Amino acid sequence: MTRESIGVSAGLQQYIVDHGTTPPDDLLNELVTETRSVLPDRAGMQIGPDQAALTTFLVRLIGAKNAVEVGTFTGMSSLSIARGLPDDGKLICFDISEEFTSIARRYWERDGQTHKIELRIGDARNGLSELPQDAALDFAFIDADKPGYLEYWEQLVPRMRPGGLIAVDNVLWSGRVTDESDTSSGTEAIRAFNDHAAADKRVEVVIVPIGDGLTLARRV
Repeated sequence: MTRESIGVSAGLQQYIVDHGTTPPDDLLNELVTETRSVLPDRAGMQIGPDQAALTTFLVRLIGAKNAVEVGTFTGMSSLSIARGLPDDGKLICFDISEEFTSIARRYWERDGQTHKIELRIGDARNGLSELPQDAALDFAFIDADKPGYLEYWEQLVPRMRPGGLIAVDNVLWSGRVTDESDTSSGTEAIRAFNDHAAADKRVEVVIVPIGDGLTLARRV
């Protein structure tokens, strides 16, 4: 029997942010404001303050030192990861947009995180295949083109150390994953990914209903 979770209204979501989440500082608030101003039609691609706080929390919790991000956008998630890494930690970010990541670069520098972050512009499929094959990654975050999720997953899982964590965004896809009438490519890609991840014996998986749905997968 599955116990139904409480529905989260806008008011309750704000309560969670106010009482159960480390509040974003001025720098993160500026990043949110600039993203909404410069890229109003794409601002929804940015993770929210509750997910940003959770990301930093998880990176610190597992003692991550080596991390990878697929899909950087304007830098909220990468800042959240970098802040959780030790001073000698390393985050490799893959993205295809110089425009979006130029914003991220400025905020990395302002936050003193540039020395931890390496940005690689280009197809992440190729970039991930060039990473060492040994299981040395502690943390990975996937938030890019949905049809690419399965391939990013298959590139990353073998490279995660035992106990390493992969976080995958947008896995509930605004609820469309349960709408059988929706057969769009993005929805079908998310469904295929969710089925694959749930059946993957190399990991332990839980979906957290935060933001647009976040899969957390621990490498066994």
